[in-house]
Formats: sequence, C-alpha cells, structure tokens
Amino acid sequence: MLRLDYLSCCLTVLSTVLLGRKQWPGLVLASVNSLVVCVIGVRTAQFGFIPANLFCIGVYGFSLRSWLKDQRPSRAPRNAQPAPLANE
Repeated sequence: MLRLDYLSCCLTVLSTVLLGRKQWPGLVLASVNSLVVCVIGVRTAQFGFIPANLFCIGVYGFSLRSWLKDQRPSRAPRNAQPAPLANE
C-alpha cells in the first residue's frame, strides 16, 4: 500500500526546494501535496485538514496564475515607434 504520509513528506521537501529557487513547478507540487493531505484527512477522519488545504490550493492557483503572467514577455503596442539608435 502506498504510504501517503511519506509521499506528502517528499512532496513538501521538493516543493519547498523548488519554491526557494523561485521555480513555479513548486506551486504545482505544493497543490498536489495539499490534495494528498486532504486524502489523508478523509482516511483518518481528521476533517480539519480539508478546508485548510483546499484554501491553500486556491492560493497556489492564484499565485501560479500571477507568477506565469509576470514571466510572459511583454509585447510592445503595434503603433509604438522604434527607439532611436544611440549614435544618431
């Protein structure tokens, strides 16, 4: 049988390392970990874990959307004039 507590432990460490390196996949792993904790909560009848982790998943999703939007290269408007060269 799969030990969800060990899986959650590994996901926590890996997502923390990735987020410490400012890599967005850490948010995805943290979301997966929150789902695993919800399953643990259901299996052990510790239902207090569920709302807290669902809230965390929402925060991760909002953060991921913002993070990815900030990483997209900005596009100049079509009617923008090119910048003059320095030697002109």
